[in-house]
Amino acid sequence: MGKFTFRLPDIGEGIAEAEIVAWHVKVGDTVEEDGRLADMMTDKATVEMESPVSGRVLEVAGEVGDVVAIGSPLVVIEVEGEGAEEQAPAPKAEAVEQRIEAETPDAGDVAKAVEASGRARASTGSARAEVIVAPSPPSPPKTPKPAQTEPVEGHAPTPAPHAKVLSTPAVRQRARELGIDLGEVKPAADGRIRHADLDAFLSYNAGGGFRAPGVRGQDQQVKVIGLRRRIAENMAASKRNIPHFSYVEECDVTALEEMRAQLNASRGDKPKLTMLPLLITAICRTLPDFPMINARFDDEAGVVTRYGAVHLGMATQTEAGLMVPVIRDAQDKNLWQLAREISRLAAAAREGSARSDELSGSTLTVTSLGPLGGVATTPVINRPEVAIIGPNRIVERPMFVTDERGGERIAKRKLMNVSISCDHRVVDGWDAASFVQALRRLIETPVLLLAD
Repeated sequence: MGKFTFRLPDIGEGIAEAEIVAWHVKVGDTVEEDGRLADMMTDKATVEMESPVSGRVLEVAGEVGDVVAIGSPLVVIEVEGEGAEEQAPAPKAEAVEQRIEAETPDAGDVAKAVEASGRARASTGSARAEVIVAPSPPSPPKTPKPAQTEPVEGHAPTPAPHAKVLSTPAVRQRARELGIDLGEVKPAADGRIRHADLDAFLSYNAGGGFRAPGVRGQDQQVKVIGLRRRIAENMAASKRNIPHFSYVEECDVTALEEMRAQLNASRGDKPKLTMLPLLITAICRTLPDFPMINARFDDEAGVVTRYGAVHLGMATQTEAGLMVPVIRDAQDKNLWQLAREISRLAAAAREGSARSDELSGSTLTVTSLGPLGGVATTPVINRPEVAIIGPNRIVERPMFVTDERGGERIAKRKLMNVSISCDHRVVDGWDAASFVQALRRLIETPVLLLAD
């Protein structure tokens, strides 16, 4: 018997080290050729390492969260034949370039970007690397139960033995914690089980032995690794290096919502308009008078670059974490084109198929939590940008309005707060307030959005 040393290959230009984010083997395991060994994360990609040989695992480089230098031993495998220590060929992932910048979820806003690539695959010799988004050890096998003939609400017929249940690692982990067999949960139309499906299952089976509201759970220690560690590092860098200030203004969006409803009623085969394309159009029409908002600041070089084009980052929540796909040249797109691009990019981000160029290069970011937006937010800037805009939840309230005769009356109006956070090294408070007031005028007079 001999030993084969699999060394961490060069998985990206300029990469000196990679973090272990998941092990698929342990000491004593038998691994087949092309079998999964570990998932490694760099500043540019997360790659899956596969074994170039078959054998028994003798040594592994460290624990999840440890950092391994390129060229250092990752796994030592006992193989048949004469004893020898070899180095695996060094594959390079193709076109895998991503920067991960995001905001902590407890800030109540979505701000920092996770500029991450989708999936890529590369091979050289006998070693291969596959880009992934959220690696997780495989779930333990479940004992199949007799199939049901008729599904009931919150349930689905138990799959036959060896049937694959589609879900994300986070959903599987939650199901394990709750003691739920995913085979009993009714999936969505596409066959994938999501958190909402678990919620429906729990609601339907209330009192059936699952954890009741108010029951104390167990304390958990979760190691901050991989994507979450990158998010934490970049979030800390943004708050540490950028002197933030925020400004919030209330906007009457009653007329804007009426126009949106009219446009949707006559859209034909065009995509349905949400508030976001209208807001982006208003932003793009306002920015030419406020070039300091659409900019990036290289604080090391001491240079601010003001952009003529608006490459708008769109914070998107995915099951893998917060990602920010970029709408290129947003100023050149009409409402329907923006709606299509928003839908396409959001789907690509959630599916993990967005290209690296679709996840980088933004000059300004918009972040919205939709109906969860709250009264006001103080979003964190997507460094090295100098501003981020956050529309909040639309609420209905009575207001004094002026009638045709100049008198006042009380009417029900739809109101939305718009938040902006700026880098005070580049943007003054007067500039930020003036920009939002100009934006407000367009939002409250939406016919101007369609004017040439």
